[in-house]
Amino acid sequence: MKKLRDYEIGIAKLSNRKHDYEFEMDDSFFALFEQEIILGGKLLAKVTLDKTESLLTLHFDIKGHVRLTCDRSLEEFDQPVDIEETLLIKFGEENAELDEDLWQITPETQTLNVAQHLYDYIGLSLPMKKLHPRFVEEQDEDDERDILIYSSRQAGDSEGDDNDGNDDDDVDPRWDALKNLN
Repeated sequence: MKKLRDYEIGIAKLSNRKHDYEFEMDDSFFALFEQEIILGGKLLAKVTLDKTESLLTLHFDIKGHVRLTCDRSLEEFDQPVDIEETLLIKFGEENAELDEDLWQITPETQTLNVAQHLYDYIGLSLPMKKLHPRFVEEQDEDDERDILIYSSRQAGDSEGDDNDGNDDDDVDPRWDALKNLN
């Protein structure tokens, strides 16, 4: 069983250069987080940490698949994942998230746990509508058919009529009072 400390990087004694790490994520990784969206999976995260005097640059390359539940059929299926993200961490007076891709930690910080970042990147890469692969082609066809086209024509008008909406017989009588304002 994996624990959160398996995803820690000791940054206190690292020299100022690039360092490479690999983290394997499986069902036990997703069990560490209280969630029901990702049922499990098998992924490999390659993390490159570039340390300088004032900045840590972490480049995440995550590949594999996660097990999801189809929103349409409630069947489980594997969703491929291929993510590349970069996180900048600068040193400052307090620990804070300054932006979604910029964090601040104190110079006394000994370790950096990347488990939450890995989980967040995976979660954000998932589609809003989780469909089993056999429904994806159907969904694409449905999306093309369900395009709403806005038209100013009334339901009874035919396409051959070129009245451009100027036919006074079709105008709501309540609008006639506005014509007198000119």
